[in-house]
Amino acid sequence: KSKVVDAEPVEGPSAAATASATAADDAPEGDDASSTEVELLQVDVGDVIKLKQVLDETVAAALLDPDGPALAEDQRSDNIKLVIMLLACSFAFVAQFAPLPFPESRPVLGLCCTAYFILSGILQLVTTFYDQDSIMATNPVEKAKYPAKNSDVEKCGIRVRTQLPRFSEYYTVILEFQRYDGGKGKGGAAAAPGPYVSKTWSVGNFFDVDGFFAEDLLMDEVEKVYDTFCQGKFGKPGEYDDGKRGILHLLGFEGLEESLFGANKKSGVAKLKKQ
Repeated sequence: KSKVVDAEPVEGPSAAATASATAADDAPEGDDASSTEVELLQVDVGDVIKLKQVLDETVAAALLDPDGPALAEDQRSDNIKLVIMLLACSFAFVAQFAPLPFPESRPVLGLCCTAYFILSGILQLVTTFYDQDSIMATNPVEKAKYPAKNSDVEKCGIRVRTQLPRFSEYYTVILEFQRYDGGKGKGGAAAAPGPYVSKTWSVGNFFDVDGFFAEDLLMDEVEKVYDTFCQGKFGKPGEYDDGKRGILHLLGFEGLEESLFGANKKSGVAKLKKQ
């Protein structure tokens, strides 16, 4: 759903305001100088999956905006997953439409079903343990915005991660280098964590009580986070959240996992509440 909001300038009771109002009354009806229409997207804020989808799409759009950061998306990982899905669907197609009578088609059906489930399992593993909370990766930029402060953006792409825990109102955006190889330690292994910038907001900053979404506000905030990243104002290593979660978290028992094993990372939610 969407609604159209008429945004009109607020006028005071001064003489200048009265003159402006008189001029507005004399203006043609089609004049947009005194009134603009803003279309707002409405989301069911109780649907966490849809809520995060809308937020993630807005974050990606803000970073790819030609009038903003104008980053280029790295689609190699998505292409690999599409190839895996295509192979799985091909085996399913053969199993369904192969022109073989039933008893004789058992070996073919068994082979196709086994291949389908193996490929589907591989795809699920990639999504769960490789992508994790990543929503997008970008290519390196041609020219750094602040070369003296952060020139690594010309060598490495940016990995964009987002987090919206269940039963939480706090949404976190994390920007970090993709395949960062700086700060190598012993044996040539990259030091962990690499440079990153994290920012957490309450979703109430962008949604009203009826679920209408102020997209421009979030896009402005994301551009500020990107500018902070380009300036090299990175977060503290001790507050880094790598997004890795245990099996209890994947099953939906986040609180039980934290109580049993403790929290070795300070999340953006904890920092926001502390402030």
